[in-house]
Amino acid sequence: MFSKIIVGSSLSEVSSKTLCCLKGLRQAGAKEVILAHAMNIRDVGTLYSQLRKLAEPLLEEQKKVLEQMGFSVEIEVLLGFPDHEINRLAREKNVSLIAVHMTSESLFDDAFVGGVAYEVIQHAEKPVLVMKAKTVNGQCEMMCEEILTHIIHPTDFSDNAERAFTYVEKLVESGCPKVTLLHVQEQERIGKYLKDRLEEFNEIDRARLERLKERLLEKGATDVHIEIPYGSTTREILREVDQNPYSLIVMGSQGRGFIPEIFLGSVSHNIVRKAPVPVLLVPAIR
Repeated sequence: MFSKIIVGSSLSEVSSKTLCCLKGLRQAGAKEVILAHAMNIRDVGTLYSQLRKLAEPLLEEQKKVLEQMGFSVEIEVLLGFPDHEINRLAREKNVSLIAVHMTSESLFDDAFVGGVAYEVIQHAEKPVLVMKAKTVNGQCEMMCEEILTHIIHPTDFSDNAERAFTYVEKLVESGCPKVTLLHVQEQERIGKYLKDRLEEFNEIDRARLERLKERLLEKGATDVHIEIPYGSTTREILREVDQNPYSLIVMGSQGRGFIPEIFLGSVSHNIVRKAPVPVLLVPAIR
């Protein structure tokens, strides 16, 4: 499923710590990693050669970490607009996944996280794994060593959500035993005029989730839960994730009624920013 992965590296401690997130993808068929460090042509100017020499030892250290996990690794040092270069390389190398990193505190912790990582996600045509770390008393801690223990899949039953669900199925086939299926009854959509029909909506959507559950059980899942909270979509997803030991969120990058020119939906945007666990975002077919 994820045979070839491109990993965007900023050479930071967060970048190195989050590499552990990829270990669990070995059992999902991941074999090759392209470790890419992109230098912004606007910032580098004539210093490219010198900066590349400084970057290479750090990239070699990260390469060794990935090789110890069993990956075949090649290094690419790119010059241009970093988000463009990473997505371009992903297309040219026909990778099955792009991996970027963030800390759990904020989308804007460093130049890579705040700028490049978000822009890569915004324009990606391939699924993107957002690897997570957190900082405690100035120290960086990894958060995703066992990525395939308990997946949560928020769905709004859109076409993009259905596409994301196929990845959940594949991860279950790869050995993830436990999945929670979540659909939020949107308070803003139902409002005061339709709230008396909430029980009816819950019944309809539970039937939909039960069908997804059956598909997962057929793929080998041993424990599948269904949750249908009522409220703000982003808030309810984050509340569920905060209260339970999930290892990965798998969701579509756009929801129902998305505008094609806006590649990252507001819910996905907020989940990526605030979730304390890794997020696998599956883009819609454009």
